[in-house]
Amino acid sequence: MDKEKSLPRFTLRQLEYLVAVGETGSIARASERLNVSSPSISSAISHLEEELGISLFVRQHAQGLSITQGGRKVIDQARHVLKEAATIADIASDVSGTVRGPLAVGCLVTFAQLVLPRMRAGYEATYPDVRINQTELNQAEIFSALRRADIDIALTYDLDIPTDLHFTGLMRLRPFALLAAAHYYADKDEIGIEDLAALPMVLLDLPISTDYFLSLFETAKHRPHIAERTRDMAVMRSMVGNGFGYSIANVRPRSNVSPDGLPLACVPIAGPVRPLRMGLLTRKGRKSPEPSPLSWILPAPRSPRARLRPSAGSRCRDAVTGHTGPADRL
Repeated sequence: MDKEKSLPRFTLRQLEYLVAVGETGSIARASERLNVSSPSISSAISHLEEELGISLFVRQHAQGLSITQGGRKVIDQARHVLKEAATIADIASDVSGTVRGPLAVGCLVTFAQLVLPRMRAGYEATYPDVRINQTELNQAEIFSALRRADIDIALTYDLDIPTDLHFTGLMRLRPFALLAAAHYYADKDEIGIEDLAALPMVLLDLPISTDYFLSLFETAKHRPHIAERTRDMAVMRSMVGNGFGYSIANVRPRSNVSPDGLPLACVPIAGPVRPLRMGLLTRKGRKSPEPSPLSWILPAPRSPRARLRPSAGSRCRDAVTGHTGPADRL
């Protein structure tokens, strides 16, 4: 009995906060990652230090927090404890036949506003015991977040997928030119890359995505006239609406109106241009025992596409129907 009383008392949640602070280097950044208030995280760290009887971090006002040697060992063990706790939860879900637990989902920032909320709403309505945390990222950030295990899965395009990650295609989307409604090409059935090359372009300038847009011209042996650059989809649409140039995209909102109220037109790009595949990205070797949250999203090996319960692919197609031209199933 005395031995049991001597055990330190802390929670898995406190260990989760500890690991987040150790990985981000500050309480403020850990707060952003976990969507938890800074005082709650600070209190958890203080409680752990008091229970363990050691300093886990050295507080440096100018440089944030530095992990002590003992703190580094505790954080490594905390990761192991959290991993084992997740395994226990998976076993319980498997036995009970329910889908439950946390699911961290990343989404490519260019279409997150169009697809992710609807997919998430349908998922949570079907599986209310799943706690979803969503993050909007560019392609390079998605790769890093998956490798760090900050996210479990991402919805993105098949752009420069590294060999240590696995992509499951859901649908294929052809590119289109976005023009001001008053543009002289706005009423055309399609437009060629050679025609676009002579026009000022508003480039959606995001890591890796930019390479795809420029490759459309390189393949056709043309060079675009880049007049403006922006990293924000809404800003890009408003610049096009105000006549600064055209842009290229693969998914568009239902409304052909820019954020500042100007009419837009979407014209398919002619010729054998490379479409993008929208799909799900995970780490290779990511195990997800049925029926964990990931098992609902990822197709089972050799399983038919048509499933009794809604798949991520069908939700994705539902979300972009009316947003793009024809979307081909994969």
